[in-house]
Amino acid sequence: MNGRILVADDAAFMRMMLKNILIKGGFEIAGEAENGMLAVERYFELKPDLVTLDITMPEMDGISAAKEILKRDRDARIIMCSAMGQQAIVVEAIQAGAKDFIEKPFQAERIVEAVRKVLKV
Repeated sequence: MNGRILVADDAAFMRMMLKNILIKGGFEIAGEAENGMLAVERYFELKPDLVTLDITMPEMDGISAAKEILKRDRDARIIMCSAMGQQAIVVEAIQAGAKDFIEKPFQAERIVEAVRKVLKV
């Protein structure tokens, strides 16, 4: 196994797709969350090697969740995911501390490449 990953997205279908791609890529799924608040809670419960955060989620959006996680764990490795490919959102995600940004619809190779790069595996 190359790393334990927490997958956070409000759409169950997207979580399932992402999990399947990651498992095929040789990664372990540490857990999942359907909103930003749960993502923050589960991050500190599960201590994954990396977390993928959708930007648009209820309760707390992905950027706020990333900031909250990084406030408490400066070494957290976060990859943001969003269907909105606007430059401003990408910049905001990176400024918040995300290590990479993946656009939906997901391309399996791009996800595996991004995760390997961030985890250095």
